Amino acid sequence: MIQISTGSIIKTELFGDFISDFPPEHDSLELSFTPSSRPIKQRWRNNRLSAHFFADYFTNFLPLDENEQNQEKIIKESKSAVSYVANELLENAMKFNDDISSYKVRFGIHFLNDSDSVTAVIFASNSIRPGGEAKLRKFIEELLASDTHEMYVRQIEKSAEENGSSGLGLLTMINDYSAKIGWRLETIQKESLIMAVTTMAQIKV
Repeated sequence: MIQISTGSIIKTELFGDFISDFPPEHDSLELSFTPSSRPIKQRWRNNRLSAHFFADYFTNFLPLDENEQNQEKIIKESKSAVSYVANELLENAMKFNDDISSYKVRFGIHFLNDSDSVTAVIFASNSIRPGGEAKLRKFIEELLASDTHEMYVRQIEKSAEENGSSGLGLLTMINDYSAKIGWRLETIQKESLIMAVTTMAQIKV
């Protein structure tokens, strides 16, 4: 289970495809960051390094046959998918985190195996800046109710008008990598009330 805070959780809401409880015996990896310790522009390179590390680590769990002719292709495509999703989730968490709060950004990956495939469950947790909750809820509601290909086109137009990303990274995960996306919103009582979001993406390879 993802532990995201030492504070008292007052309220929890789940949206989309979000896994709250994982099998007791499974592999996972998690990192945490203190966003306020360095300017965000200095963190972009570290974000990419973290994403690539997760992708390299993930390939160790692929159920590959040594005689598999397409082994290198499978590894390359799997690393590309995990690296892209991980980088997008971490960059969004860093970008939108409320650095005034004492909440640390958490970033991790769980590995779920079945007989012939493995699912990478990647997540990033961050606090929400004042006023950001309503915008996030509106985006989640629209994404869950829309055709994601049509929404992608709309968001490109919106991004050009508003000079913002408008969730294009999440839509690319769904459209290009068949990712299942979910969110958890939590109200946490620490020194003060904090609203936190955990964004999760599941990729099966």
